[in-house]
Amino acid sequence: MGQPDDIQQFVADLLQRPDREPVASEIEVLQSIYGDDAIQVWTPNGQHLDPSITRYEAVLSLPSPHEDVSIRVLVSLPENYPASAPPQLQLLSRYVGAYGADAALFGEVLRTFISSASGVEWTPDAVCVFDGLQSVLDRCAAWYGDRLSAEAAGDLVRADMRQNPERLASPSPSRPDPGATPAAAEIPPMPEGIRMFVAEPIQDRKSVFVGRACSISDPSEVPIILAHLVSDRRIARAAHPVINAWRCQVGSLLHQDNDDDGETAAGGRLAHLLHILEVDNVLVVVTRYFGGIHLGPDRFKWINQAARNALELGGFLDVPAKGTARGRHR
Repeated sequence: MGQPDDIQQFVADLLQRPDREPVASEIEVLQSIYGDDAIQVWTPNGQHLDPSITRYEAVLSLPSPHEDVSIRVLVSLPENYPASAPPQLQLLSRYVGAYGADAALFGEVLRTFISSASGVEWTPDAVCVFDGLQSVLDRCAAWYGDRLSAEAAGDLVRADMRQNPERLASPSPSRPDPGATPAAAEIPPMPEGIRMFVAEPIQDRKSVFVGRACSISDPSEVPIILAHLVSDRRIARAAHPVINAWRCQVGSLLHQDNDDDGETAAGGRLAHLLHILEVDNVLVVVTRYFGGIHLGPDRFKWINQAARNALELGGFLDVPAKGTARGRHR
């Protein structure tokens, strides 16, 4: 995370560019609302990202009565924001309080400016990051409150069962067990029609690389798909289960992101691969099983090769540039 001096320099640099003055002014307004330390320079961990997109991080406390819980939100602003493109918000926090954030919550945050029905309606030429952040805070507070309520209800039921053990012998068949694991721990269903293409493993000095690729039609599908992959124990036990990159065209706006998953700079290299191949509407994931022998730069060669093999297997390299890739069947 950046320091206060870093964000001040960040704003000063933006003010040197006439096209970014609205963005700089908006950051200053956000600082006045949330506090100087709330808006910070985002450090991308060595990822190679699109320099035309302005990114910063907001560290915010949930509204009362949960103000002791904070979340981190990545704000990504396309080059043509606010004139003709909305922001994109992404939840960076893996946990909200003591509860692990689930794929559904990540997806809801991603959809903040994509779905006006459940998020914020975007208007051209209007700065709107504050409205989006408030929507995310309200959504996370409601999600967190639901988990607290479910946990409290479970505690009450378990205490009641200890005092009245005879109830354990005749549970009501028509109601779910209130003391069971909350639904938040369940993996959401895979988005309809997704077909995952899995390439043959690549092995080098006991390390194994497995590439996967699938077509996507909305950025909100990404965290759900990744959650499904890591729910597979064979994938989850890898040193780096879901190194990934994705690109998705929604209307006239191209959404894209990547994640190293602990393998520094690997996500950025996959993003660059998708860029040079001109493949859109696709998610590519590489799982690396570490064999105990360091491969040096060769690991990036195999990560890219595994990804390319999966893209080729799915037929994503056979479609015209900027077209919709194959691999999604309805």
